[in-house]
Amino acid sequence: MDLEEFEKLNSGLKVLLFKGEDEVEEDSKKETDLLVGNNLYKLYGNNKEESAALKGVTLRVHEGDFICIMGPSGSGKSTLINLLSTIDEPTRGTIKFNGKNILSMGEREIAKFRYENLGFIFQNFNLIDNLTIKENISIPMLLASNSMEEIEYKVNRIVEKLDIRDLLNKYPYECSGGENQRVACARALVTSPKIIVADEPTGNLDTKNSHELLTMLQRLNREGTTILMVTHDNMIASYSQKLLFIRDGRVDKILKREDLSQKEYFHKIIDITSKESQNLIDIL
Repeated sequence: MDLEEFEKLNSGLKVLLFKGEDEVEEDSKKETDLLVGNNLYKLYGNNKEESAALKGVTLRVHEGDFICIMGPSGSGKSTLINLLSTIDEPTRGTIKFNGKNILSMGEREIAKFRYENLGFIFQNFNLIDNLTIKENISIPMLLASNSMEEIEYKVNRIVEKLDIRDLLNKYPYECSGGENQRVACARALVTSPKIIVADEPTGNLDTKNSHELLTMLQRLNREGTTILMVTHDNMIASYSQKLLFIRDGRVDKILKREDLSQKEYFHKIIDITSKESQNLIDIL
């Protein structure tokens, strides 16, 4: 894919090296903290054979952020995104959303929190084959017992926005991979969540469909949607506005794209990820 064709966004670069407790430093300008994970630890096993997936990570997510989390296998990136999205709980630390401690919520309150604030996009789409596309998109609202009038209104609004109205009466097995991922995006967005959580969203897509999906996520981000994305792909990461590189359970570096073109940002990402490969070679 020709990087020169990618549109330029208004953003820039700043690489921060972290010492001691891993903390993403705030810009000099004040921004609204939407989601804050503070001093997060995730331990597995018992006292005799204990392993740490996360070791004191602090991350602040501001409204309108598009953050990509990268790192080698076993670095803790998936653990971090699972903790922030309430799929798992930390061993130690706090997670706050708009100042409220999520970890103090009961099961029903957490379920309500997810419905009202989070939209999930998965690598494998997670669509139900025996339901139509319209029914798949409607699932989050049906589970929340919304009225049929509200469901109809919001589904129609999101399919127009994502240009998938012609798919509504089809089934997932009748759609292409790219179409199904757009449907998965529509399902994630239909409740107007504050944050989109995308875990390897292009893992099952070809280059063309990956580009189309990430361009759509960029557009949604410019319109105000906050996005947290996990990927192992440098190219996919270059669509974000901020990169967190996780190593051995700690935030090792953060890279911000300010006034960089996507091509320049892409090469800065490669500089970071290639050092990981070089470190492995040096060990051999």
